[in-house]
Amino acid sequence: MAIRPETLPTDVAALTEMVLALDAENEKLRVTMRTLNDMIFGKRSERLAAIVAEQLALELNDLATGVTPALPANDDAPAAKPPVKPRKKARRNIGALPKHLPRCEQVLEPDTTACPCCAGRLHKIGEDVSEVLDVIPAILRVLRTIRPKYGCRSCTDGVVQAKVLPRLIESGMASTALVSHVVVSKFAWYLPLYRQVQILAGQGIQLDRATLAGWVKRAAWWLKSLYELQLKTIQASPRLFCDETPMPVLDPGRHRTRTCQFWAHAMDDRPWGGPSPPAVAYVFADGRGTEEIAGQLTAFSGILQVDGYAAYKALARSHGGAIRLAFCLAHARRKFVEVYKTMQSPFAREVIERLQAVYAIEAEIRGSPAEQRLAVRRARATPLMEELKVRLNTMVGQLFSQSKLAEAINYALNHWDGLTLFLSDGRIEVDSNTVERSMRPIAMGRRNSLFSGSEGGAESWAILASLVNTAKLHELDPQAYLADVLECIVSGRTKSHQLHELLAWNWKAARARGAQAAA
Repeated sequence: MAIRPETLPTDVAALTEMVLALDAENEKLRVTMRTLNDMIFGKRSERLAAIVAEQLALELNDLATGVTPALPANDDAPAAKPPVKPRKKARRNIGALPKHLPRCEQVLEPDTTACPCCAGRLHKIGEDVSEVLDVIPAILRVLRTIRPKYGCRSCTDGVVQAKVLPRLIESGMASTALVSHVVVSKFAWYLPLYRQVQILAGQGIQLDRATLAGWVKRAAWWLKSLYELQLKTIQASPRLFCDETPMPVLDPGRHRTRTCQFWAHAMDDRPWGGPSPPAVAYVFADGRGTEEIAGQLTAFSGILQVDGYAAYKALARSHGGAIRLAFCLAHARRKFVEVYKTMQSPFAREVIERLQAVYAIEAEIRGSPAEQRLAVRRARATPLMEELKVRLNTMVGQLFSQSKLAEAINYALNHWDGLTLFLSDGRIEVDSNTVERSMRPIAMGRRNSLFSGSEGGAESWAILASLVNTAKLHELDPQAYLADVLECIVSGRTKSHQLHELLAWNWKAARARGAQAAA
């Protein structure tokens, strides 16, 4: 509603209050516009070297408001350039291709082996060898299983024949390898089923998307017990990472999607050489409230590394002192990054630089034992965090309570105990990036597939994505791993009490022992 002269108050105090309120509202709108502009066009990196660079080629805020943001108060001082780190050497195969790849040789002989001078026979004196990386595209074939029958000419009941091998899909036309290929293409390389149908059609195989969906569902049914064992193993860890992300699910009754959730549970003790291998398990749920996470972590006790979402705080309160929350320092830093990108606040940059120093210490001690990490943190990181807290407390009282910078400071102070828990335990990570990295495959698949067709489809998604992405964490070939695991389960070679042998880290160790024994 536009303000007209006749509606303005005549009282000076009321007019002053109105002007201040409008100014605060305009500032919030400017920040919102800059934030949206940066989300669309800006860089995603939170590194200081990236955020201090020019963020946008198109300044929409100038075009929209006609106001250029004010320069910081210390603009007369030259901006300090961040230290330039040496660029990491690119990981490339220079000089030789990997030795584990099979070699297919082709020999190029001269047109003639007769001497051009005397016409005598030439003999080999050497050779030049060059290698290039080659590829054989996926080949579809028909696997025929023949079971000969043998009978005795002297007897009537002497017929012998091999038993039928169990199949992943009874009476189906897909082998275990083909189903594994479909599953890995969708959940490891984010290729939706309709695109896989198009690829198969290009090779002369006409299949319906529903057929492939049925194969995926059947594979998830066979692997559910292994998935539950992996989830149970992760939740038994004394240190657990947890996060959640939306998952649209088709609601046929309303002819639209409804927003459900994927919860991720992860463990990884590699940063300090602990016993827990890297693993992730996704859990599908209708919502992201306290009831959902409480139902998933009924028996958990230990350290839960999470962001500042209220459901985790309620979970910790309901468990008394059994669950300790270690909050993510990257989330706290991200709020200051957003303030700096939109407002060029000198104080926000100061906070980012202080946290950058903490992260530099973490980079130095990554991979060290927990005791050494704790000693270095107490000696070097603890003073930095104490100084930062003093600066935050000093600054927050000087700011308008609803400003973005005040919100960022209050978030850090309100979560301070959890943000600094890593200073008292060398096993705790400084942030929850471990589980956030495990959320990227879900986000990539969601972007390509748009939504899950049903709750059952979302549950299958959680099962298969958990196993496939854990295999990727262990640098395994997901296709080889999944095909072998399915064969072991379907054939009955691996019994229910032996399922732990098929967990990605145990499967990899067994293959390594076998390869070593064969050598």
